[in-house]
Amino acid sequence: MNSKLIISIAKGLLLARWKQTLVAAIGVTFSITMFIALLSFMAGLNDLLDGLLLNRTAHIRLYNEIKPNKNQPINKSDIYKDQYNFIRSIKPATARQQIYNSGAILKALQEDNRTLGIAPKIITAVFFNDIAINVAGVLNGIDVKNENILFYFNDYMVEGVSNDLEKITNSIILGKGLANKLSANIGDRVQVSTISGEIFQLKVIGLYQTGVEELDKTQSYASIATVQKLMNQPNTFVTDIQVKLKNIATAPAIAKEYAALFDIDAIDIQTANAQFETGSFVRTLISYSVGVVLLVVAGFGIYNILNMMIYEKMDTIAILKATGFSGKDVKNIFLVIATSIGVLGGLLGLLLGFGLSAIIDQIPFSTASLPTIKTYPINYNPLFYIIGTIFSMVTTFFAGWFPARKASKVDPVIIIRGK
Repeated sequence: MNSKLIISIAKGLLLARWKQTLVAAIGVTFSITMFIALLSFMAGLNDLLDGLLLNRTAHIRLYNEIKPNKNQPINKSDIYKDQYNFIRSIKPATARQQIYNSGAILKALQEDNRTLGIAPKIITAVFFNDIAINVAGVLNGIDVKNENILFYFNDYMVEGVSNDLEKITNSIILGKGLANKLSANIGDRVQVSTISGEIFQLKVIGLYQTGVEELDKTQSYASIATVQKLMNQPNTFVTDIQVKLKNIATAPAIAKEYAALFDIDAIDIQTANAQFETGSFVRTLISYSVGVVLLVVAGFGIYNILNMMIYEKMDTIAILKATGFSGKDVKNIFLVIATSIGVLGGLLGLLLGFGLSAIIDQIPFSTASLPTIKTYPINYNPLFYIIGTIFSMVTTFFAGWFPARKASKVDPVIIIRGK
């Protein structure tokens, strides 16, 4: 049968019951709108949380962990070498946290084409002497330039500029919570004592806030040169090497390779943050599940409306078949009706979903724990719109398939005879 005629008849049936058509289209529109808005918001939230972690975390961390020596004297004895030896209260080895031969390691990492960047670091425990009390904290010696490039360090500065660490000697950046504990502001001097008992005066040139309160109460930052001077160490002294890779998925395998190659401890971001990745996956799964449920519910609405339309249009179907329309033609008519509802509702849903996402993106979101976030996060990934379009078409097609199939099997003789 002529496709134009089929489309014309489908249009007539749609307009004849335009209120039902409108209800079905609104159902699809609402489902697609909420599907797009929900996925965009949840993906934006995941990006925000992932960014808080990934922006400040190396893909691979190289360090020397202080741990008991596995090669105890009794194991080296010829008398006991073939026996199982149980030793209690083993003390940690005398090895230091310093990375030996750090210069050669840094050079080798820079020449590795799998790395995106390298940032050496020193981590040491200190005390901040506040009149009569000592406040425990952690001092991080950082390469400011690389920290800004690889870990967006300056984005988390709430006061001051991180580059001043390199320009101003004996300077320090305090975590916001730590600065509050010390009642320290920009330009003040804080007294820092190392674990070896040496005391230094450092000038506060900035305040830093990660959004993790416990970290902000203990962390502070200075240039690597300043920390080396505080610890009375040479300029080759580092305790950590942070590596960012071009492909984060390769981090576990490369970490094992570096550990064996440099005889050093190495931990990858996936191992260190496995629980966090599980949370992101679960949030994404819930978002897609809710969105699909909304579309399925809309599909049932279309199915019910088309079923009612078939019962109400039995006479019309019988006349169509009696005048030469085949069962396939009748089925195609109702499939055109269903897909028209899906297309109309789907396109409107995509537009409204984008609009709702844009509105959410402008809603102010201000919290002291996340100083860099000003509005609610939204991810405008085109994939969400493609998925929404496909789901709306597939759902409405199957919602119309079964009623259309039923209509194609209507016997016009029985209908006309019954009348």
